[in-house]
Amino acid sequence: MLKPSDKWNWYYSDDEGYLMMELDDNMLFRTNLSRNVLVECAFHPSSFSVDDASDYQTFKEQIVCLPLSEPRKAELALYCVAAKRFHKPVQPKSWFFSYQGAGYEPEMGDIITLINDLNEGHFIVLDVGSNASLCALVDLDDFSLNGSKSLSFGCVIKVMHDRMASANHKLITETIALVG
Repeated sequence: MLKPSDKWNWYYSDDEGYLMMELDDNMLFRTNLSRNVLVECAFHPSSFSVDDASDYQTFKEQIVCLPLSEPRKAELALYCVAAKRFHKPVQPKSWFFSYQGAGYEPEMGDIITLINDLNEGHFIVLDVGSNASLCALVDLDDFSLNGSKSLSFGCVIKVMHDRMASANHKLITETIALVG
C-alpha cells in the first residue's frame, strides 16, 4: 500500500505535458492535470505537504468502499489531492446534470451521485464551495456529459449542489451486502 512521504515532490513536466509527482528514485506518478487546468504555483517544484498527506488520507478513507483495486484507489486518491491543490478555479458546469433537489450540502470526501439523460455516475467531492463543489469521477467507466463530451476516471468537474445526491449510504450498504 502506498504511504505518503515528505520525500514526495510535485513538479510539472514539459515532456509529459502533465503535473507529475516523484514518489521515489524509481517511481513517478503522472496526474491527469494538463497545463491548461493548472494554477501558476503548479509550475514550480514543491514538496508533498502535510495538508496533502491529510487530504490523501481523507480521500483514501472515503473511497475504501468503492469496488476498485488497491492500486486504482491510490491512483484516485492522488488525482484528488492534485486536483484539490493545483486545479484552476472554474465555473460550475451544472447544465450537464439533472436537478436532484435543493438542500444537499456536501463535505469534502463525500461520494455523490450525478445523473443526466445518458447515465448515472459516482463522484467524490474534492473542494466544497458555498453553492458548487469540485468533484472527480470515481467510476472506471466514462461518464457521458452529452453526445460528444465525456469524463474519464479521476477527471474533475465543478457542479452546483442542487445537482448532487449523496451516495455514501448506498455504497456502504452495497459493501455490507456483498460481504455479508
